[in-house]
This record gives sequence, structure tokens and C-alpha cells, in this order.
Amino acid sequence: MTLRTFAAIAVIATTACGRTPPSGGTTTSAPATMTAVGPIPGPAGDSTGLADRPHGDANPYSEDRTATAEGRQLFIRFNCVGCHGGRAGGGMGPSLRDVDWLYGDGEAQLYSSIAEGGARTAWPSWQPRLTPDQIWKLVTYIKSLRTRNEPNPPPSQ
Repeated sequence: MTLRTFAAIAVIATTACGRTPPSGGTTTSAPATMTAVGPIPGPAGDSTGLADRPHGDANPYSEDRTATAEGRQLFIRFNCVGCHGGRAGGGMGPSLRDVDWLYGDGEAQLYSSIAEGGARTAWPSWQPRLTPDQIWKLVTYIKSLRTRNEPNPPPSQ
């Protein structure tokens, strides 16, 4: 891959990072002592884990088709497609359509993965930018992949 191609991909992948989230999420900026390019991986600030997670480990949107569609829209708006592909089939980031997942495929595990990010990867923490309800809707969309409830599935082969 040429340097010019890599630079173009980096610009495209970070385009949505500074946007104001839809439906009540908030954005945060990097501390003045660091220059951030895109989201900062790992938990934000003094995060104590997910004790603040409403609904505990239970996804309030499981099997909710409206929430599934909203989760897909969040997936697109927050440029998850930049790494995971348009239908979550993979790209720079791993496929979310696989059955084997490094950090677990339970709904609470997915919530934690989205909220906290990957400590040893460029995978950002979305907890500062998304509300808990938005994270649960993303979880609902991701869990719909490979099922009859998936909105906008890839064409059958």
C-alpha cells in the first residue's frame, strides 16, 4: 500500500470521529497535553468499568427490530464501516459476522467491547461519545448479523 493510499484511508476512517452523536450522545476532546488524531483507544479518564451501565448485563433492545435498524444507522454514522466494512464483513478491523470472537460474543461482552475499546489496539473507546442506549442498539445490530432479522444483509451467493 502506498503512503498516499494509506493517508487517504486514514482521512476517510476518521471523518466521523468528531461529529456530534445523534439522539443525545456527547463528544469529548483530547486533553490539551496530547494531540489526538481520531478517537483515543481504551477507557476514557477515570472510568470505573461499566458499573454505570443501565440495565446491567441485560440488553433492553434484544429482538427489537426498530433498535436493530437504529443500531445499523449508528454503525454507519460513527464510521464503524471504515474498519469493519459496510455490512460488518471486515476490512482494517475484524469481521463482525464471524462466529468466533476474541473478546466474547455475549451481549454484555459486546457492550463492554464497544464502550471500553481495545487497550492494545487502535480500537477506540466509544463510551465518551455514545450514550448507553446507543451502545445497546449497536449491540442489537451486531447480534442481528447472520440472522433473518439483519437489516440490509449482503446479497446471497
